[in-house]
Amino acid sequence: MKFTLLNTILLTAIVGSASACAADYRQNPFTLVYDGAITENVSGRVNIHPVKYNLHGIQIAANVYTPAGYDPAKKYPAVVVAHPNGGVKEQVAGLYAQRLAEHGYITIAADAAFQGASGGMPRSVDKPANRIEDIHGMADYLSQYPGVDAGRMGLLGLCGGGGYSLKAAQTDKRFHALATLSLFDSGLVRRNGYQDSQLPTIQERLKQATDARIKEATTGEVSYSGDARLTDEQIAKLPFDLYRQGFEYYWKTHAHPNSTFRYTTSSLLDLMRFDAQSNMDLINQPLLMMAGSKADSLYMTESAFKKATGTKNKELFLIDGATHIETYWVPRYVDQAINKLETFFDKNI
Repeated sequence: MKFTLLNTILLTAIVGSASACAADYRQNPFTLVYDGAITENVSGRVNIHPVKYNLHGIQIAANVYTPAGYDPAKKYPAVVVAHPNGGVKEQVAGLYAQRLAEHGYITIAADAAFQGASGGMPRSVDKPANRIEDIHGMADYLSQYPGVDAGRMGLLGLCGGGGYSLKAAQTDKRFHALATLSLFDSGLVRRNGYQDSQLPTIQERLKQATDARIKEATTGEVSYSGDARLTDEQIAKLPFDLYRQGFEYYWKTHAHPNSTFRYTTSSLLDLMRFDAQSNMDLINQPLLMMAGSKADSLYMTESAFKKATGTKNKELFLIDGATHIETYWVPRYVDQAINKLETFFDKNI
């Protein structure tokens, strides 16, 4: 079954950023691609610690950030940071993890299983159950990290990682506070299309995913979606800010070789039946949901926020003037989000 280039892009639904000076991962010893990234570990300052650990037989690659003056004999609050769909720990997840470490938290950002520098075959499997388990796994590891006060742990989910964080926090009460930024409900978008733009083709796309699974089972051959490579002219014609700015962020300004829009087509069987906003009443922790006031993805944050009836401590915070992707890197918008997160986590963990 054939799909147009636009349909391929809409199936992908990855998040990124807008234009700026390109960050070169090759110029950073930790391959970080965000502004102000650590370039060396210096005693007494915020440091980064690349680590690996096993999660159900898969090796996970992560970065732990420790605050200035870190003393493993002391106790620090901690925050788990879940990256966007298609993103890796060296991009926006690393930026927010580092900024929170600058405020005094021990933080972790890990590549999802089957993605980035983490293990798992075939590559680029993108199933919600895996992403949720990745978050539980980060909590497992971080709770045992020297200096972490496991009773003071928060969770921050970015974009698609925000949707998976909603699900993780519903049952994992190690997270005493939950924050999301630029929430992206992967199931909703894979099913209906961005802003319900693909409702007429749901059954066709499910057939495509089913056929891909059959091929994997019978031949071992893996089919992939989201491989589109676009010219500047094609990017400019995309219908949503999220896609236009996302392609610029991930392919140009904050590109990283481990970050890819690609995912196994058979993953759609899991993605299209997933609902990040179900059982929202199970969230009884303090909840902060942030989004850009001009984000065309804002409808997902607003919808999930209304359904969070199980907590009496919740806030919807709009970052004035920001689009979805601009919350990833534009300094004035990042500063607003970080200031809000610091106040929120200081109060609740």
